[in-house]
Amino acid sequence: MDWIEELAPVQGEMVAIPSGTFAMGSDDFYIEERPVHRVRVEQFQLDKYAVSNRDFAEFVQATGYRTTAETPLESSAAVGLTEEQLAPGSLVFHMTEGPVPLDDVRAWWRFVPGASWRQPEGPGSSLDGRQDHPVVHVTYFDALAYANWAGKSLPNEKEWEFAARAGATTEFPWGNELRPGGQAVANTWHGDFPYLNDRSPDAFLTVRVDAFEPSAYGAYNMIGNVWEWTSEVFRGQHNPDRSCCAPDRPMRGQDRLVLKGGSHLCSASYCERYRPAARSPQEAGSSASHIGFRCVVR
Repeated sequence: MDWIEELAPVQGEMVAIPSGTFAMGSDDFYIEERPVHRVRVEQFQLDKYAVSNRDFAEFVQATGYRTTAETPLESSAAVGLTEEQLAPGSLVFHMTEGPVPLDDVRAWWRFVPGASWRQPEGPGSSLDGRQDHPVVHVTYFDALAYANWAGKSLPNEKEWEFAARAGATTEFPWGNELRPGGQAVANTWHGDFPYLNDRSPDAFLTVRVDAFEPSAYGAYNMIGNVWEWTSEVFRGQHNPDRSCCAPDRPMRGQDRLVLKGGSHLCSASYCERYRPAARSPQEAGSSASHIGFRCVVR
């Protein structure tokens, strides 16, 4: 993967999202997306790319910020966690050796002490070749800290979905087929989840923030690659039997926030949350190897 380092660094910029009214949600897939309802969004600016490791490193260098995953948890604030789970660390996806029951996400998620945005797979891993991949292992609080430093905000859910749809009324921003003409146009799981993926075994699961073609609004990778934090508190029902997201690290008094966009782990053989309407709840203080973010300016 050394060739990635030879590519030009991604330059952060924003795209203009117009005002508009759209049909938010879907009645065709998961219960948390229902019912379809019309909402209005006022114009705003959206990050063209998800925040990258390069971007986040600049923030950390300027501020000395330490992420939640790099900080031990207080036992008084946690609920039923072991000593190991209180240590600095985060949740890392591990491909299974074969088919497993799909009703328990713990079959493919592990809490790894020492895993963080700097070491995505845990001690011994690094960001080599991934400076322009989306930053991961960031909690909502980490994303908010970055946004405040950058003079921006996190999008609310309707802003995010409106931008991701980019004026389309189809299932995906590019049409009704996930892989039109058999061609991958987003970084999702191709194969039988969670043990068989057609990606090269030495390839990273994330891809560069400028991979694939941009949407009609000029934004990249709002479908797949990494789930993205919004500022919206999750309300409504959720089907945990087909949950794309990682287990929470249960903390007292924390809200669950809405994640949008799906990730490289979303699969037709497991779930189909690689759509603009899809949404999933995640505890604000939880982090994982498939969750990142982008920012807005209103």
